[in-house]
Amino acid sequence: MRRYLTKRLGMMLVTLLLITLLTFILMHVVPGGPFTNDKQIPESVLSALRKKYKLDEPLAVQYLRYLGGLARFDFGPSLKYTGKSVNDFIQSGFPFSARLGALTLVFVLLASIPMGVVSALRSGRWQDALLMGAATLGVTIPSFVIATGLLYIFAFRLGWLPTFGVAKWQGYVLPVAALGGYSISFLARLTRSSLLEVMGQDYIRTARAKGLRETRVIIRHALPNALIPVVTVLGPTVANLLTGSFVIEKIFAIPGMGAHFVNSITQRDYTTIMGTTVFYATFLISMVFIVDLFYCLLDPRIRLE
Repeated sequence: MRRYLTKRLGMMLVTLLLITLLTFILMHVVPGGPFTNDKQIPESVLSALRKKYKLDEPLAVQYLRYLGGLARFDFGPSLKYTGKSVNDFIQSGFPFSARLGALTLVFVLLASIPMGVVSALRSGRWQDALLMGAATLGVTIPSFVIATGLLYIFAFRLGWLPTFGVAKWQGYVLPVAALGGYSISFLARLTRSSLLEVMGQDYIRTARAKGLRETRVIIRHALPNALIPVVTVLGPTVANLLTGSFVIEKIFAIPGMGAHFVNSITQRDYTTIMGTTVFYATFLISMVFIVDLFYCLLDPRIRLE
């Protein structure tokens, strides 16, 4: 176990180094810079700004300095907002994104897995057709279209829910529904197909031959194995939800990380782009690692070694 953990941690560090290097190179390869805008700035001012933020040094030196800051959990200052650091953006935006993502995750799990199970157990019947039809719509319709439709119906027409902001709990209802639409549909379809495959295995027939109740056969024997593919995709899904959806946060005016990330790209704020990318990548890699550990809980035959 210790050998496996050491190996995985080493792979995670190498992956993060490659991500930071690739992002750093791409930012400097693309024409333009953080101080390039529509107004003509004198060359002397540009030189002073580059010297202030040490952008006039060789790229290798800048990259090594940035890695040194990452080792101290310092993502650096923002190049566009005076007196603001990338750490400030993360500390102010991540709680909103994480709260929205956590609520959406609970909503997704409570809806998708029962949908998939019921659809698999009623395969070929009207329940299956109804649930999978809804899941197909959820996969194909973009989240911003769902968000717009929900806003029009429940906010503008009926007036039941607020149009923006999360000052009250009602403000989370529409963003959670819009953000979780795709994940619910995708995981429901995956649960259905995986459970149908597991239900045809020999050990399921053996469990039934022993006289076990159908409910026990499904919950104790079939469902844990059917959830392995679901858990596999759940890691990236959790990371995506907890770090925020840029489009949904923009539509519902939620001050999460999405706005900072989009603004940093349009304004070529190098440090903010790097910081949010590294933060997201770390979260994603950590979720994938946790998923690997959960494999052993779902199926004792799987050994991490």
